[in-house]
Parts: sequence; C-alpha cells; structure tokens
Amino acid sequence: MACRIGVDVGGSFTDFAVLDDADGRLASLKVFSRPDRPGEELIAALARLGERDGIDPQAVERFTHGTTVGINTVIQRNGARLALFTTRGFEDVLEIGRLKIPQIHNLYSVRPAPLIPRDRVFGIDERTLATGEVLQAPEAADVAAAVAAALAAGAEAIVLAFLNAYRNPANERAVAALIAGLAPDLPVIGSAETWPIIREYERTVTAAISGYVRPRVAHYLDRFEATLRGAGVAGPILITKSNGGVMGLDQARAECVQMVLSGTASGVIGAGWLARESGFDRVLSLDIGGTSADVAVILDGEAQYGVGERVGDFQVHIPSVSVSSVGQGGGSIARVDDFGVLQVGPDSAGSTPGPACYGRGGTRATISDAMAAANLIGHRALGFGAVSVDRAAARQAIAPLAAALDLSVEAVAGRIVEVSVSGMFAEVSGLVSRFAIDPREFHLFAFGGAGPMLACFLARELDMKGVVVPPSPGVVSALGGLIADVKNDFIRTVYREADAATVAALDRDMRALTAEARDWLARQGFGGPGEIGLSADMRYAGQSYEIETRLDPAWLAAGDDGAVRDAFHAEHARVYGHADPSATVQIVNLRLVIVGRTPKPRLARLSAADGPAVPRATVTAFFDGRATPTALYDRAALQAGHRFAGPAVIDQDDTTTVVPPGFQVAVDGLGNLLITRSEG
Repeated sequence: MACRIGVDVGGSFTDFAVLDDADGRLASLKVFSRPDRPGEELIAALARLGERDGIDPQAVERFTHGTTVGINTVIQRNGARLALFTTRGFEDVLEIGRLKIPQIHNLYSVRPAPLIPRDRVFGIDERTLATGEVLQAPEAADVAAAVAAALAAGAEAIVLAFLNAYRNPANERAVAALIAGLAPDLPVIGSAETWPIIREYERTVTAAISGYVRPRVAHYLDRFEATLRGAGVAGPILITKSNGGVMGLDQARAECVQMVLSGTASGVIGAGWLARESGFDRVLSLDIGGTSADVAVILDGEAQYGVGERVGDFQVHIPSVSVSSVGQGGGSIARVDDFGVLQVGPDSAGSTPGPACYGRGGTRATISDAMAAANLIGHRALGFGAVSVDRAAARQAIAPLAAALDLSVEAVAGRIVEVSVSGMFAEVSGLVSRFAIDPREFHLFAFGGAGPMLACFLARELDMKGVVVPPSPGVVSALGGLIADVKNDFIRTVYREADAATVAALDRDMRALTAEARDWLARQGFGGPGEIGLSADMRYAGQSYEIETRLDPAWLAAGDDGAVRDAFHAEHARVYGHADPSATVQIVNLRLVIVGRTPKPRLARLSAADGPAVPRATVTAFFDGRATPTALYDRAALQAGHRFAGPAVIDQDDTTTVVPPGFQVAVDGLGNLLITRSEG
C-alpha cells in the first residue's frame, strides 16, 4: 500500500506514525532507540511494520523525521572547532553579546562560554556602511594571514560575520571566495547567507550555531539516508524544521540551523492539528518523553512562534516554534543531594540502560520507577510490548533514597512525582508570563510516552480547565512530522520609517521575496503556488526591540502606509495595553513565509457506548504516598460517551494515563480522554 511515515527518535523510544494514503487509516509503533547503534531502530521498525501491517518500504511515498541531533550537539558541546572572521575592531562580539546573565535573580548565575573562544576570532580589515556601500574591501593578504592563523589554531570551519553584511554581503562573499582558493576543504559559513538580520550579535551567534552543528548533522543525515535507502525506501526523505515545516535533505545539510529545534517542533505541530480537529482552541501542549518535558502554547490549532528560542545556553534567531523544556522526562534520575534534599533530573537514564523498571540494566531511580513503585504503571507491557515493567526493580532502585530520607518507598515515589511536577510548574509559569495567558482558560494537551502519566498532577497545580489525552498519545511527535507542511521563511531588512516611500519599496521587496519563495517551493517538489504570509518587525522610533505585525499584501500594493501603521498600533496595544498613534513608526524587517499544505488524515470516530465503562480490575495504587483502591481500564475498550471517576489508571500500547483522586474522565466522539476536576 502507498503510505507516508513520520518518525521521532527520542531518548528512550523511537516512534512511528504511518498513514495509508488510500483509506486515511493511521497506524503507530514504538521501538527502543539505539543511541549505541543508530539506525538499527529504523531497520527493526520497518521490518515489524512489514510483518504487522504489510507495509512495503518501496511503497513509502514520503518519510519525515524530526531529530534532536542539532540541539544535543550544542547542549553537549561536541560540535565543530570553529574560527570566526569578523570586522576588525568587533572581535569581542560573542564575548560581549547582550550583556545579559542567564538567570537575573540568581546571584551566582554566569554567562556561558561562547561556542567560538576569543583566541579563534580574527579581525579582517573591511567595512560596509549601514547603507550597504562597501567602504573598504578585504585584501587577499589579510585574509590569507587569518586563514593561516585559524588553521594553526585547529579550526575545522570558518564563520564569517561582518558589520552590516545583512545590507550587502559582498565582503563576506569575497572572503569566502578567497578562503576557497586558499583552503578548498575548509567549510565556510556566512552570516548573511545563514540569516540576514540587522543585529550583529544575533546574526553572528546564529551563524556560529549553524557551523557548530554542521558536521554532526551532516554525518547523521548521511547515515539516516543510507539506512533508509538500504532498507528499500525510495520516496522523498524530509526533515522537520524548527519553524514547524519540513525540508529536503539537501537543504537540511546546507542550512543546519533551520533544524536545530526539529524534534521539539514535531510534537507541537502534531498536538496543534489534533487539538484543532478535536475542537480545543486554547491548549498548552505537554510532551514528556524519556529525557525532557516540553511545553508550548497553541491557539486555535496554531503553535506560537518566536525568534530567539533557546538552544542549550544560546538563543538562535530564526523563526521557531516556541517551546519551553525542562529535564523532567520519564527517565529523569532522582537523587538526594549533599544537603539531604531530593532532586530530580536533568540527568536521564535514556533507553540504555533506562529506568530500573525496564529491566535493561538500570539501577538508578527515575520518575518512571516512582510510578511503577506506586503501582500506577506496568499493568500491561509498555511501548507496544517492548517493556514488561519490573516493579520490584523499581522499588529496589528507590530504596537507597528512602533510607537517606527516612521515608517509605511509596512516600519517596510520591515525592519524586511532586519534585518533577514543581520543575514543570516553574517552566510553565515563565511561558505563561511570556505569552500573557491565563492557564485557567486552557486545557493541557498531554502526549509522549510519559505525558498522560503526569499531566493531571501538573494541571492540578496550574488550576487548568482539564487534561486532553488523544487516542495515540505516544506517537504524536511522529504524527506531527507526518502531517507537517512544506514551509520556509524569508527575511529582508528595511530599517526605515513607515511612510509612503517605504511602503512602495516594501511592495517591491515583497514581490521579490514572493518569487524567491515560490522558486524554493517548486524545488521542494511541491506542485502548487503555496500560501504566502506577510509580516513586518515594527517599533516606535527610540524603542530597542520590535513587534512582529501581520500585513495584508493589498496594503503594500495600494501604497497604504496608514493601514500599515494602524496594524502596528493595534498589535502594540494588544501586547502592551497601550499605543501612540502620534509617534513615528519604524519598519526594521520584512518577513515572508510560504507554506505548501500537506494532505491530512481523517480522524476515526468511536462508536457510542451502549453501557457504562467497566474496569478490568481494581488494584491498590499509591497517590501522594497513600494506598488507594484504583480502577484499571483498558483504553481500547472505552467508547464515546463513557464517563467514570478517578482514581483510575488507563493503559494502552503506547502510554499509561494516570487519573488521581478528585478527577473525572469523559470519552468524546474522537476517542479523546477529557479529564477534569470533580465537582465538589
């Protein structure tokens, strides 16, 4: 059968979502990730899909993958050894940055060391004016000396970031050509080609991140492609982008920075589509895997985007899905610190050896072990039968912590959950403040292998409307890659007052960017013209930062500068609660995004219940350390209209949903679990 496949490689499991193009049927699968032998999980999953569902790899029409290799490279600091060539006199651009410390309320907070140390930064005598005029071109001898010094310092690639290159990249291109003649095998990353934005530090750090991750990303993609081709997959192979779209492998290799947040974006895109199809217009997505808990804001099915999302210790200044992450995944390790305080994460047991309860050699207590020791998971095999939970091993792993804290194993299990939820609460609080939303108006859309396991505990602390658990929560990230649209962003710096002359120039820029965008979309193999979205980064004169404001192309075509300014005044009032129509408005950047829509699957509806929901058993589980009779339900047996009260455990092939006392469950027509606080 012809099909599309989306895959998400996580720290513990690799998830597959498969769409039959003929009948719109969705299938899913989980297998253990193999960081020790990458690629084997793909081979194993394709073989199992062939046996179980009759899927022939040669019939795969599109294979989409979301990966964390880029962000992990930055976090682990194991990327390329880079040198930076910048305008002489600006060698300290990465050291100075924006003079901000990571945590303003922490007196001991320190700024991270830059990805390119100062002794591998070299000044070049060149200068481009803010108007784009080249005042001084680089000289060959100057560049040759810098290349020799960079090679002597062990540089494996060169980043070019010259003053005002966003306006005119001629000097960057000239130096790149000189380097190609001097050291043909030395990769060169130009800041203007990476992302041509006005601010020097932001443009430089973004180019540095792109160069830093390039070797590992390229190696990963080469191996990924070879594995799939060797397995018989002949269709296009696509990579999820940080902006929630997808791109081909060639672009992914050339523009590595575009996929740094690839893995986290996939889950948000999948959750947004499911939420919209299910009628939930205001949700916080909660994606908990083996390593981290990722939270994002979704309004009317659309993920919220931002520029300056954090990648490890640094911000990357390209359009990205706004996701906040905290090291509180199912495999996050619990410990008692030197002060006798229980801590959870960010270290993770991953898939090898994994939590102790997985029976794969792990001995350190994790969040999953806490849930197993509390008898809240493990009543059936996890991960499509990949794991049989060893409850005794979980208790044994927690026992040393219990002894150190002078508490019972069950009490410590409850404390581990409390500590992990408090970490998530702190992260969500920052996200809520950033987007000025009230969590009491939102549902928590829970997915990932551990999201439904912990969602009710977090929703209770945030006083949210309820929790939504989709029918196949364990593979939502893979689904996100499968349904992601072909999408790309384009930018042009304007930096002018928003008057009639500027709006006329914007119309010309928009037409040029539109032609560039449609050419890009055609090169991706998309057959239609795509959908164009237009916006501008605008501010009042004297302000330091801008607000992205949506524009109607018709305003530019008509030269209606008043409509452009009015749109900014309205957006400023929405964000800050006030506006000044008499003030001068500036346009800094013009942004254009093109989207080629991907066909979406049809969600199956459940048959209506013909009787009450019947648990298959009642077990003794522990909530907050207290033994509680708990109903055990099989997710596959639940039908539309079923309702029941917690405490309850609902298990299925890809995850377990835990419903604490004080909550009630309703099953809707699409099979979603809607979990809310019990009245009274």
